[in-house]
Amino acid sequence: MLMDLKKELHISLLFISHDIGVVRFISDRVGVMYLGTLVEETDTERLFASPKHPYTQALFATAPDISVRNREFTALTGEQPVRTSTFTGCAFCSRCPYVTEQCRKEAPELREIEKGHKAACYRIE
Repeated sequence: MLMDLKKELHISLLFISHDIGVVRFISDRVGVMYLGTLVEETDTERLFASPKHPYTQALFATAPDISVRNREFTALTGEQPVRTSTFTGCAFCSRCPYVTEQCRKEAPELREIEKGHKAACYRIE
């Protein structure tokens, strides 16, 4: 129904969901957020073909896939931080397997890493 409305009325929709499978079929572009911070944004097909941010990769690794049998679930490690006014660094640094001192001290900016693909991560370079 949403896709029909979008086409008929020539409108854009902002669809917010925790169900990555639904997002894949409804969206043309996807923004991935972690703790209220936009960490990756690109067109849907590119995101699912080649996620760049460690959180996006972890998110996709936990999504159910009926084509894979007996897949082992890998949970994120580390504590989810509490975002206070004194919080510094990357929102994902306490759970990221690639964390550096720079990540703990300053939040990376969302920047274009490929044409039309943005991510907020120092390790992508």
